[in-house]
Amino acid sequence: MQVQQILTQFLRFLKEKSSHLLIYVRALSKWVLVSGIVGILCGLLGSAFHLGVDAVTAWRTGHHGFLWMLPAVGPVIVAIYMFFGVEGHSTNNIISEVQSGKGLKLNLIPAIFLSTLLTHLCGGSAGREGAALQMGGTIGFHIGNVLHLDDRDLRTATIAGMAAFFSALFGTPLAATIFAMAVISVGLLYHAALIPCLIASLTAFGVSGLFHVPPTHFLVSAPVLALPMLLRVALLAVLCAFLSVLFCESLHRLEHLMEARLPNPFIRIALGGVLLLALSLLFPSGDYNGTGSAVIARAVEGGKAVPYAFLMKIVFTSLTLAAGYKGGEVVPCFFIGATFGCVVGPLLGIPAGFAAAVGLISVFCGAVNCPIASTFLAVELFGAGGLLYYALACALSYALSGYTGLYSSQRILYDKLKAQYIDVHTNAHHEGEHTPAEEKYR
Repeated sequence: MQVQQILTQFLRFLKEKSSHLLIYVRALSKWVLVSGIVGILCGLLGSAFHLGVDAVTAWRTGHHGFLWMLPAVGPVIVAIYMFFGVEGHSTNNIISEVQSGKGLKLNLIPAIFLSTLLTHLCGGSAGREGAALQMGGTIGFHIGNVLHLDDRDLRTATIAGMAAFFSALFGTPLAATIFAMAVISVGLLYHAALIPCLIASLTAFGVSGLFHVPPTHFLVSAPVLALPMLLRVALLAVLCAFLSVLFCESLHRLEHLMEARLPNPFIRIALGGVLLLALSLLFPSGDYNGTGSAVIARAVEGGKAVPYAFLMKIVFTSLTLAAGYKGGEVVPCFFIGATFGCVVGPLLGIPAGFAAAVGLISVFCGAVNCPIASTFLAVELFGAGGLLYYALACALSYALSGYTGLYSSQRILYDKLKAQYIDVHTNAHHEGEHTPAEEKYR
């Protein structure tokens, strides 16, 4: 009788565990399907976008006459956004969708795709990841809609799309996964999105490889770990934190100023194009037009940079995006940080190439407020040899960059100075709001 009771209890135990296991198997199967589809689509479109940007960049560098089209192509970009009914949409809308479930328009994909290509064709100073996050998030959202996901899973699918497109463009699947999870709300990682984002990122990375899209990687030699070098890297990271604030403030303040003084978007972008053309003629090297990827590589791998290059990139990029041209802000962050580090690093006793790598990742971290993702990105871009240096730089840049950032819809849930819940938006001071740290010193 006792044996029969034990056997009955054991069978009941197995039944309960198998039913629990089935829940996880179903959830995993669902996300393998959803993330696989999202990853394939983002990999295909991301590869086309990458190759398209490279093609128009090659055309521009081979035919300098395209620069003269900057003022004329600006109103065309505004018209494209109006035609597709997505005027005013940006990466902030993608972040807001994840936070509040507002929904995304599928028309954003052709609008941002075409507009970013036109911006790069005519020499606007911008990156490509802003378009990547927007297109990837939109793909993820609409695939989730087609598969009838509920509201929370729709948000996860949106994050997975962001991660997948970022991975397809940069070839950094791990950093893309953590970045997409962390950029929405600083201080909170959406751990439920880890498997969907990682599957989507790896799938998109694999698809982009089929089209021979090379992953972004730099050859960097990191110094042996030592206290004096740690202190020098720390000092460089502090300077980069303030530089990231300068870039974000320049970008947002100029954007607000131009929108206030020139409310008509056609006039605003045309005037911005004229100013960009004038600056391009004053600095004819072409280093500050487009992404500036060659300049970044020259700084990190060659240890060479023009002393004022980082300042000029801030000016060019701020004017480009504030006027209304389309593109991303992350690659300009790479440019600004790499050239600054390359110039200032040797003054601090840091090898120029390694200092450029530290500067690149520090400015990026300060601008996006994602220290863990930035550390992973450093490893995927530069290798793990300088991991502790990169981690220290990211930690300091994150802490000292304050509450500014590239994305104004990003929420900072916890104070950077103490374990205190605050829940403020990045750049809230532009709207007259104040963080607890700012209130203390008012």
